[in-house]
Formats: sequence, C-alpha cells, structure tokens
Amino acid sequence: MAQQERRHLHELSSLDASAWDEDELSYHHSVMSELSPWLNAQGTAIHAQVIREIERRRESMV
Repeated sequence: MAQQERRHLHELSSLDASAWDEDELSYHHSVMSELSPWLNAQGTAIHAQVIREIERRRESMV
C-alpha cells in the first residue's frame, strides 16, 4: 500500500487488527515499537493487539 493510501492509526483503532492489511500491521508495529517507552495504556493495548495479530497470521501460514 502506498504511503499516501495508508490508513492512520485513529482510523484503524476502531477496527479489529484482523481487518488491518499486512502493510498496516508491519508499519504500525514498527512505529509503536520505536515509541513504546512513551505509549500510554491505550497505545500499549493497541500495540499488543497488533503483535497478537501478526503472530496469528504467521502461525496460520505454517
């Protein structure tokens, strides 16, 4: 997905992570990992949801 087409986190936060595409999961996981020391409880919860979804998709590929 081209950067200008990427949905913002505020758009995605109302969706279950299973509705996010691979690029969105990867991008936001990377950003949240970099910002993790400064994430509040809501950000930490969203990041955990993203991680679980990435792991779920990897397991389903095996």
